[in-house]
Parts: sequence; C-alpha cells; structure tokens
Amino acid sequence: MPDKINYESAVKELEEIVRKMENDQLDIDSLTEQLKRAQQLVKICKDKLTKTDEEIKQILEEQ
Repeated sequence: MPDKINYESAVKELEEIVRKMENDQLDIDSLTEQLKRAQQLVKICKDKLTKTDEEIKQILEEQ
C-alpha cells in the first residue's frame, strides 16, 4: 500500500531523521528502522517529483 504522505511532509520527516542521526539521538535498533523509513521517504519524494515533471512537460507540450 503506497504511503499517502505529501511531498512537504515527507521532506520534513526526512529532515527530522537526519537531525536525529547527526545528533546521535538514535540507538542502534531505532537507527535501522529510521534508515528504512528514510529510504521509503526518498522514494516517495522522487516519485512525486518525477510525476510532477512529467505533468509539467505534458502541459507545456499542449500549448
């Protein structure tokens, strides 16, 4: 089931994960979970950017 998070929320969550990692706020078990979540968030962001890029190109071609 795809994640229904919007782009801005995904970026904020990614930033929070990075902040916690940089400040050594994650134990080894949390680190693994957070890295997996970060990977999911990066994919979500990439997919949304790709889709938006394709939509923009289509709109511009129609003009």
